[in-house]
Amino acid sequence: MDIDTGLERKFAQFDTDLTVKDGVGIEGYASYFGDADQGGDVVMRGAYAKSLARLGAERRQVKMLWQHDPAQPIGIWDEVREDARGLYVKGRLLEAVGRGREAAALIGAGAIDGLSIGYRTVRASKNDKGQRLLQELELWEVSLVTFPMLPSARIGAKGDALGDDLSELAAVLEDARRELARI
Repeated sequence: MDIDTGLERKFAQFDTDLTVKDGVGIEGYASYFGDADQGGDVVMRGAYAKSLARLGAERRQVKMLWQHDPAQPIGIWDEVREDARGLYVKGRLLEAVGRGREAAALIGAGAIDGLSIGYRTVRASKNDKGQRLLQELELWEVSLVTFPMLPSARIGAKGDALGDDLSELAAVLEDARRELARI
């Protein structure tokens, strides 16, 4: 016999006018074209183009998650684009979200710096090395992770040092932790 608990879960999209003002800036490459990841997948140039165009037309964004957990959004990707090198992302960790503050502290301390993509394969083929060549992907999210499948996918991978705002936030959080420990 099925028991009806009456519990339902429904999700609604916020109005497109919603903007987020706070945040700690991060950027890097979540994917590089032509580089094999640890699973033997190689993302080909242009693989994200249709997905990014569709998201733009639908006024939706690629999600920023913590360790690919859909229950843990930690920020906003303000810019997600393909360039000649790969999938470049730039966004903000949200300080109002507990896990966002933790991520900022971990990044500022150098404990975490990996980026990883969450996607559905639309079109792929195999090469003579047995590698899967990903030609078209439906991009869902880009996560901050401890161990990225593509080891070169890192925050600050564009050649920029982490911003002073991350180091400053990490110092503020560490001071607050020490203060709380004294109480």
